[in-house]
Amino acid sequence: MSILVSGVVDVDPARRDAALVAAKPFIDGALAQPGCLHYAWTADLTVPGRIYVFEEWTDEASFAAHLAGPQYRGMLGHMQGVEIRSAVTRKHRVSLSEPVYDETGKPRADFFSA
Repeated sequence: MSILVSGVVDVDPARRDAALVAAKPFIDGALAQPGCLHYAWTADLTVPGRIYVFEEWTDEASFAAHLAGPQYRGMLGHMQGVEIRSAVTRKHRVSLSEPVYDETGKPRADFFSA
């Protein structure tokens, strides 16, 4: 089982790109944490000021350690300084994961290996 975090954060469009560049040390630090598989904050190329958040953690304990640690607190403090206009983040517990494409190369919406 893994934990996914997805989020949409809207900030002042004039400050978004600089905010993401300045967040790199927190992103790099999170990626170095035990149990972190993916940690990305990326600009939406069609909505000015929008940032997408995607994280994947191996388990709840790793995610909990992140939330209690300096990378999370640093990113939180950093983002509070760039005029967050709205933010929605959700965590998801993943019990099954498989490729989108089956062995023939066909994309599949159903979970075909279960």
